[in-house]
Amino acid sequence: MPPPVAGENESGLGSAIKSRTAHVVHLTHNDLDAVGADAIHRMKFGMDGVFTIWSSVGKFSMLFSLVASCEGKGDLLSISDLGYHRKTESIAARARKNGWVVEWRDHHRWREEEVQKVEKAVDLLHIDTTICGTGIVARDIAPENPVAAEVARVVCDYDLWKHTDPRSAVLGQVLQRKENRDHVRDCLVKGIFSDEHIAREYADIRAEMESMMQWSLEKTTFIGTKYRIGFAPLYGYPSETAHFIRDKMNTEIEVIIGKDGKFSIRSVPPISHLIAREFGGGGHPNAAGGSFSFTVIERFMWWLFKKSRHFDELVKVAERF
Repeated sequence: MPPPVAGENESGLGSAIKSRTAHVVHLTHNDLDAVGADAIHRMKFGMDGVFTIWSSVGKFSMLFSLVASCEGKGDLLSISDLGYHRKTESIAARARKNGWVVEWRDHHRWREEEVQKVEKAVDLLHIDTTICGTGIVARDIAPENPVAAEVARVVCDYDLWKHTDPRSAVLGQVLQRKENRDHVRDCLVKGIFSDEHIAREYADIRAEMESMMQWSLEKTTFIGTKYRIGFAPLYGYPSETAHFIRDKMNTEIEVIIGKDGKFSIRSVPPISHLIAREFGGGGHPNAAGGSFSFTVIERFMWWLFKKSRHFDELVKVAERF
């Protein structure tokens, strides 16, 4: 059965889960780290042995609840590259009650009380903030597989912002287009990091990205005293846009904001996750995400003027750290 995508309607996805033939359901994020983790799952359990659900951070609780409500039949529900959400321990407990074996591997930062709650509700919880999610998965389920180890090295290079392996930047950018997920995943299963399709997509994305990043830079607002912070509209490619602004303008924190108020934040000081938590999000010390609560009028003002009262709020939060 082909893996579903996070955009499927709830009833259709629920029916697909119930009629699955695979004995592993992999609930994961939707970026390179998730794709790498899914590739390693398939190295371990076979291409037909894994039913993959790609999830945004915002949809995680809903999708987790949907899987938990289905009969597990002793199958494995493996969660990777997705962090704690409020009351997810109750969803995990319901999943186990319905017959799922629940294993959760993540590299985001958790509070100790969150770890304690979830540990009691799952069969396995591995959190390691020093490596990427793919690295945790490779270490746990394919420790003797050299292809899995190489995939983990490349993915961690991108996900942890090391940028020492040029293959990682190519794959990370190609996966900005969700239609490339399955192709890249299937290549990684075979230990292939580039082919004609990947190279063609990368060249096309680079050409598009340059104009989008320049457009964001031209509309960026710079404020802050303790840190030089840039607030920019998102036209595409948030991580790359943040890097571009930092290189051009010597910023220390970059906040890349979508039309609905959701934002990606990148920072030189290791405080992105602390700032994001104050705005309903979370993530890593140098890369995280949150959301401004735009009203209808604020959404219009952001679209028209690229200004927001939330800039000052975030600056005040940032300068506490």
